[in-house]
Amino acid sequence: MPIVAPSLLASNFLKLQDECNMLNESEADWFHLDVMDGVFVPNISFGLPVIEQIRTATKKVCDVHLMIVQPERYAEAFKKAGADILTVHYEACTHLHRNIQQIKSLGMQAGVSLNPHTPVDVLKDVLDDIDLVLIMSVNPGFGGQSFILHSLQKIKQLRKMIDERALETRIEVDGGITLENAASVVRAGADVLVAGSTVFKSPDPKATIRQLKQIH
Repeated sequence: MPIVAPSLLASNFLKLQDECNMLNESEADWFHLDVMDGVFVPNISFGLPVIEQIRTATKKVCDVHLMIVQPERYAEAFKKAGADILTVHYEACTHLHRNIQQIKSLGMQAGVSLNPHTPVDVLKDVLDDIDLVLIMSVNPGFGGQSFILHSLQKIKQLRKMIDERALETRIEVDGGITLENAASVVRAGADVLVAGSTVFKSPDPKATIRQLKQIH
């Protein structure tokens, strides 16, 4: 049974309290929070003040995905804002191992995200140190894009790397997840499904979350 992490990037920001209440009442496991800086990705989303408010509205895990340059400058602030998991991009970190150590020293779980063009092999030297790998199955920056099929091969390859070392590292997949393709993503080896438009644009978001939870 996958962990379901609806992405609030697709929520109605005018009704954020209602959206948080809906997720609290649903079978969703995590709140997925996408932070974009307009530099690393060609879009700007939301930041610390919004995450602070969301933290007060839920007891569920706050899974914060930083699509920003120099994430080390803000790690402490995101911890204070309420992040339980902090994921940085491999492509944005010159000193990735140091970034991971910083996140863990602050008491958060550490995640590393890979863009669609980045092979999973690049993580072989840090896989033992991280709690989560986030495979981007669309190009980061915008919601509502189509799933890149090659991502399935990357998930399978990463699953093999993790299993061969008997690690607990979770595989999270973000981008273009639908009720139609979620089963193939889980079968490839994903532990966590991030779903934005699929959940929040659904006529019955709670029912959609329930369907995603039942996939195996």
